[in-house]
Amino acid sequence: MGNDNLYLQKELSWLAFNERVLQEAADKSNPLLERVRFLGIYSNNLDEFYKVQFANLKRDVLIEQEHGRGGNAKSVLRQVHLRVTQIELTFDKLYNELLLEMARNQIFLINERQLTSQQEEWIRKYYKQNLRQYITPILLDSHTDLIQILKDDHSYLAVEIINNNEIKYALLDLPTGQVSRFVLLPSDTVSKNKSIIFLDNILRFCLPDIFKIFFDVTEFNAYSIKINRDAEYELSSELDSLLELMSQGLKQRLTAQPVRFIYQKDMPKALIELLLNKLKLSENDATPGGRYPNLKDLMGIPLIGSKNLLNKPLPSLTYHRFKQFRNAFDTIKDQDILLYYPYYSFSHVLEIMRQASFDPSVTHIRINIYRVAKDSRFVQAAINAANNGKKVTVVVELQARFDEEVNIRWAKKLIGSGVKVIYSLPKLKIHAKLFLIERKEKDQIVRYAHIGSGNFNEKTAKIYTDFSLLTADPVITDEVKKVFNFIENPFKPVTFNYLLISPQNTRMRLMELIQREINHAKAGLASGIYLKLNAITDKAMINKLYEASCAGVKIRMIVRGMCVLIPQVANLSENIVVTSIVDQFLEHARVYIFENNGTKDTYISSADWMPRNIDNRVEAGVKILDPQLQKIIQDIFTIQCNDNVKARVIDKDLQNNYIQRGNKKKIRAQIAIYDYLNRLENNL
Repeated sequence: MGNDNLYLQKELSWLAFNERVLQEAADKSNPLLERVRFLGIYSNNLDEFYKVQFANLKRDVLIEQEHGRGGNAKSVLRQVHLRVTQIELTFDKLYNELLLEMARNQIFLINERQLTSQQEEWIRKYYKQNLRQYITPILLDSHTDLIQILKDDHSYLAVEIINNNEIKYALLDLPTGQVSRFVLLPSDTVSKNKSIIFLDNILRFCLPDIFKIFFDVTEFNAYSIKINRDAEYELSSELDSLLELMSQGLKQRLTAQPVRFIYQKDMPKALIELLLNKLKLSENDATPGGRYPNLKDLMGIPLIGSKNLLNKPLPSLTYHRFKQFRNAFDTIKDQDILLYYPYYSFSHVLEIMRQASFDPSVTHIRINIYRVAKDSRFVQAAINAANNGKKVTVVVELQARFDEEVNIRWAKKLIGSGVKVIYSLPKLKIHAKLFLIERKEKDQIVRYAHIGSGNFNEKTAKIYTDFSLLTADPVITDEVKKVFNFIENPFKPVTFNYLLISPQNTRMRLMELIQREINHAKAGLASGIYLKLNAITDKAMINKLYEASCAGVKIRMIVRGMCVLIPQVANLSENIVVTSIVDQFLEHARVYIFENNGTKDTYISSADWMPRNIDNRVEAGVKILDPQLQKIIQDIFTIQCNDNVKARVIDKDLQNNYIQRGNKKKIRAQIAIYDYLNRLENNL
């Protein structure tokens, strides 16, 4: 098998993942409004794909052209265009089907031509009271610089202002940052119908109110547009601080080169050409779309109608042992704790930080934050701790893509509260999920640590599956302190025995663990590798897994997103099985389990198996030492391997076929895991 055939193309693998999201919108076993929200998740994912992966691919094409050398970037670009076009047709079909299904449930998404006279009157008042203050048309003329004006990811209406044979053009920016994209119209007094109108259509209806104060008009036409810009940006070393560097980088992103222009497919050709010329884009960069750009807003569609249109809520579980002790620190000191969100409540971690903020015994709190909520109670607890005279150190990752602005705000607030704030180096993101609390107990310093796979974010903890280990084990907490020292002094030598820390020892240690399984297999001993990842694109790690497969090591993988490893290829990966689960919660946890001749080594980690996570970021993984917690992680992995409702097969053709259940009992892993953890809590 040639080297070119050893790996799937990562961009196509990513699109296959997003197709799995779209399959959830098509799945009629999901409640109706959940299916609609999956359309929004798909749309949001696709925007990010164009801003990151697609933008990188376009840069690769330009580099190949500039250096006059052959390459496959242009070929991949064509394949991406083809795949997106096919998937978007499926999206459009599903969108129309779901509109009909909503109507059957007395929920109507209506446009400006379907309004009753009472609704028209209501909308005129709504526009004057709620919208007009945010509407400032952009008139298109020879001086208009659209590259500077159009904002990344905003929705616009391109308006034809027609007066007999004269046509003028203008743009309207939809103010979705100030008002909801969806407006619930007053209920019909006769029927039980509920009507929702897009903000876009309110503006379409109000075009005369917007323009006739200055223009003589015989006809209006409005067409939707939006652009995606390259999410990468250059940092100028002339600026004084990393805060300024990142602020400048965000400004650059707002005017970065557009990589995709989406326009309403019935837009007149003359208007398309005008906009493309002003954006300095070719027809190859333009994608015809529907009447409504930014359908990612469907994630926030009003939740109206009967309860059966939404998933049945799974009440968060309470970790029983927190009730048995005076405070959280006594609980952790008694025995390591493993939380698995969103099955367990994130409030446990928030409560630990709240207690630490005023506990007289706490002397120092160290935290690193990557993505936190805009109104984060977690970060506020750190500020409260500083206000209470405790030493607080917070590592703020300013380079967390799409969260930079929030993190910059928090960094400034933390500094203003007397917190010591540390930033990563510009080329070394800190993605580890750590905190370390030091308490003075009987004249000794006792440390309490958190190592996890997910962010300290109250919002995402309700929808992302992630593990958190809370421990007072000295061998672990001492190494966590070493990580914070390494972050402050990244060029100082440091070693770790129990933690997997990128970029220090993760690659080396994982290679050793895989090699041990190879040696065991060759010696006839029990061997096996079990991995749960968001993505695997690192070719060196994949090659080592291929080597293990050829040695007879059974490898079972669950990969949510990109997987460029090709499973089930004779004489290469016949011992590797890969599935992917897309369901109600976003599978975000990273787990590595190695059979080790029957004495399994179990790790949780923040790191996927991608070059950036292994070599170019600070990531943290930890070996689970408590046998009970090892078993819980292993049991959860087994449940996920047995999923025959939401699991898809990853294969060389990226077909996303569901696991065939046959006559077996239905196992939907996320529900089964909730039941499993619920039983654990009730039986203790």
